[in-house]
Order: sequence, then C-alpha cells, then structure tokens
Amino acid sequence: MHATGVIRTLLAGTAAIVSIGTANAQTPGPAGTAAGTTITNTAQASYTVNGVQQTAASNAATFVVDRKVNLTVVPATQNNTQVSVGQPNAVVAFQLTNNTNGTQDFLLSASQTPIQGLFTGDNFDVSNIRIFVDSNGNGTYDVGVDTATYINELGADQTATVFIVGDVPNQQTAALAGITLIAQVAAGGNAAAQGTALTPSILANDDNAIDIVFADNDSDGLGADIAYNGQGRASLGYEITTRNVALTVTKSSVVVSDPVSGVLLPKAIPGAVVQYCLVVNNATLLVPANNVNLTDIVPTNTTYVPGSITIGGLGVGGACVLNGFPANDDGSAIPLTPFTGSYDAGTKRVTATIPTLLGGTSVAASFRVTIN
Repeated sequence: MHATGVIRTLLAGTAAIVSIGTANAQTPGPAGTAAGTTITNTAQASYTVNGVQQTAASNAATFVVDRKVNLTVVPATQNNTQVSVGQPNAVVAFQLTNNTNGTQDFLLSASQTPIQGLFTGDNFDVSNIRIFVDSNGNGTYDVGVDTATYINELGADQTATVFIVGDVPNQQTAALAGITLIAQVAAGGNAAAQGTALTPSILANDDNAIDIVFADNDSDGLGADIAYNGQGRASLGYEITTRNVALTVTKSSVVVSDPVSGVLLPKAIPGAVVQYCLVVNNATLLVPANNVNLTDIVPTNTTYVPGSITIGGLGVGGACVLNGFPANDDGSAIPLTPFTGSYDAGTKRVTATIPTLLGGTSVAASFRVTIN
C-alpha cells in the first residue's frame, strides 16, 4: 500500500527546507495497526524570500490500513484426552487466537480424517460431534452454559477456548481417535449474527477501502498444507484408557411383615412380605458406568407386590437402609429422577435402570414379594 503527495511551490530566494508530518500516530499491538485506520500524511516547506520566512503545505496523502488476516489454533492441553469405552460427552479443548488486525468472527468445524504422521493407531471415530465456545472463560465445558457454535466478535490479539464434544462408542477394540478443529476467519462487526467467511482481495490496492490480505502462512500447522487460506487448525486425540470398571452388585433380603406378627419381629411364613435389596457399586474412581441395568427374577413360591420397586436408595453392607424413589411398573420415567423401573408379569422380571453410576458411588434398588 502506498500514497503520494506532490509539493508544487515556487521558490525564490536563498533556501528551502521541506518537512514531512504524519497524523493518527498510534502504538499497535502484536496484530498491528487496526484495519480501517486512516493514515494521513502532509508535507510542509519552509523557505525565505528576500529575508522573509515563508511556508507552504502540500496536499494530504491519505490511505486506509487494510485487513491482515491471521490466526493461531493450538490444543489447550499437551496430552490426549483420556476416555473410557462408551463414554458420552467426551471433551477435547483448543485455543484460538485472533492475530488479525481487527475484530473477527470465526466459523468452526471438525474433521476425523486421519492426518499423516499424527495419531498412529487411530482406529475409531467419535459420534454425535458438537462444537461449543467457552462463554465464561473458565476453560471448562459447562453443559447448557457454553452454547455458542461459532466465535463472535473476537478482538485483535484476543484468545477464545473451543470445545469439541463427542460420544465414544461402546467398542472394546477402540484405542485412539484423532480429531481436528478447523477455524475459518469470518467477517466481524455484527454482534447479533454470524459473519460470512472472508475472501482475499484480488484487485490492486484501493487507498480508500479496506482490502483483505490472507497472511496465515502454514497456520494450519500441517507443513505442506495450503497457506494463505484464512484457516487455522489443530488436532487432539481421544485415547481409551479404561475399558471396564470395578462394578459389583450385592443382594440381600429382609422380611418386613407377616400376617401374624405384623411388622414386629416378622417371620418368613406364607403371606409374609419380603423386600429384596440390590446395591450396585462402582469402585473405579473418576470413571462412570453408563446404562446400568439391574434385573432380577421373582423367585418361585412368591408373588411380586405391584408398585413396590424403588430406585436411588442408600445401601450399606448390601442392605437397603433407605428406600429410593417409587418406580412405575410400566417402565415410564420416575418424575424428577433419571431412573426407570419395570416389572414384566410374563417373565416375572424386575428391572431397575440407572443411566449413570459415577465412579466411587453406589445406588440401591429394591422390590417386594409375598410368600405364597
């Protein structure tokens, strides 16, 4: 970019001194002077005519600073994300820095196409991929809080954190999955809408307009990849480290009433009600067990007590010390809980479903039968 100004002054006398001045001086940040900044330049000539000091000013030479598009995308961590088989909502995080000399939007996408030289042993893909932007700057993916799917109005030299969220398949042979975040520079200036992807200016420089220049030489980080495409990318891996958890189930029974003694020291006589308790425990810390289904068959010589299933209780030593939420025999959801329970009269099967059992926790379920 350049602009010229011409001084046309008739000099008569002994001497002339020309000085040049620049307006709108500023101290730019690492991204440089902001795009759209007007730089104006004038020149002054001072001289004497017959001993009298005189001055003359040139016209103003003006141009607008163009947009130098650049960005950096890097993994937020140095190591792969450790996940378990069947883990939902597994998160990898990246950081994007706007090195453009202006406020920009960034469009975000993901690719699981293997990159040559990276992630040797890549043998599975995650599913249900979602991309979200860190909204509160805490560097942690917050469900329901981080909902933006593109970076909006990121200032020059500012950094944003981006999360890729995916579900790990329930596949015992799975070992490693590489995933790449791709960011495309887009137009900024509208906080209420997503900007469109920028394209570089191909005509000669226009001093009165903001031209667009892609300066992202190898910002993709792939060496031989196409430079100057307004994109940046980085890759991380989902690495399977846990294929199972130490899950145990303990079952106990207790007579809760009989037709003779009632609830006071009841005995296991015909007509007595017996409660079975199943306590499931996940002893593997930090690794949840998902879709836990407890099933039991009502034993011979007993009859299931309708509506007696409870889930979410407290079990100690394999016994229920606190009953959970009453379940519906038809398998419908229990209000205000994630649990479901059901009873199949044909197979005499009792089922209690616990969607997620966190590592280091236990949940109790119970049901009752009457002795025939």
